[in-house]
Amino acid sequence: MDRLLKTIEQRLDALFLALAEGLDAPPGRRLRLEGLLEAAALLELASEESLSALLASRYEAAFARPVHADFGEDWQCLFPFPQIPAMQHRAPVVPTTADDL
Repeated sequence: MDRLLKTIEQRLDALFLALAEGLDAPPGRRLRLEGLLEAAALLELASEESLSALLASRYEAAFARPVHADFGEDWQCLFPFPQIPAMQHRAPVVPTTADDL
C-alpha cells in the first residue's frame, strides 16, 4: 500500500509542476488523482488531514509559495478533500472579427 501513497505524491508533483510551468493539466488526470486520494483515506493508509498536508507541501514545492497564498487561508473550504487546487492560467484570447460588426 506504500506504493499508492508514493504514486499519489509523484502524480501531485507532475500535476503541480505542469501547472507551474503554464502547461495543460487535463481534468481526467486531476480527477483520477482525487480518486486515489479518496481511496487512500478509505483504506486508512493515511488520514484526510495528512493527505491534505501532503497536497499542500507538494503545491508549495512546485509553485514556491504556499497554497493559501493563492487561494486564501480557508482554501480547503473552496477545495474540500479530496479536491485538488489545480487552476490553469487563462488562455489568451485573440479576436478574430472586427469590433464593429
